[in-house]
Amino acid sequence: MRESSEDVELAGQRQGERDGDSERELGGESGRRRFLSLVSIASAVLTGLIAGFTPVAAALSPAFRRPRAARWVRVVPDVNSVDIGVPFKVDFIDEVQDGWIESRALRSVWLSTEDAVEFKAWSGVCTHLGCSVSFDTEKDRFHCPCHHGLFDKQSGEVLGGPPPRGLDPLPVKVENDEVFVQYVTFRVGTEHREPL
Repeated sequence: MRESSEDVELAGQRQGERDGDSERELGGESGRRRFLSLVSIASAVLTGLIAGFTPVAAALSPAFRRPRAARWVRVVPDVNSVDIGVPFKVDFIDEVQDGWIESRALRSVWLSTEDAVEFKAWSGVCTHLGCSVSFDTEKDRFHCPCHHGLFDKQSGEVLGGPPPRGLDPLPVKVENDEVFVQYVTFRVGTEHREPL
């Protein structure tokens, strides 16, 4: 059988239509592939940004941290009730906020006065490793029982033992016969006073 020129032409048209269909299918397939590739890339970038935000925020957060407001704590309600010339310890509850967690901590300060007008205040924490300091009335000096750090009664300076610096002095004021202390927590184990 011989094919007529019309048959060959018709076959060519059909072949062309089939090629066009396959190109359209490929074009459609290519469009879907490109769309899915873009979605995958966008998802990867978004995931990277989210995962990278946490360490960047943690690294930069100290630069934007607000300093803790100075807070005065009433430690003596009446100056007439204190012993003159003998250091005395006052414990109080302090509200502590660490991130989103609020808690309470027992704090101690040592106060001393010679006239019930002017007061000196020191943190009750040893500067060596953070143990509580006591006052030795027989030897007339502060003593840390953990590693036998010794501190002067008048200045809080180190007299002996391993503490790297003297007791941390605290601001103190008297208003209306009440004594207030501005409590600050310092880093222990260092020569320089570094507030936390």
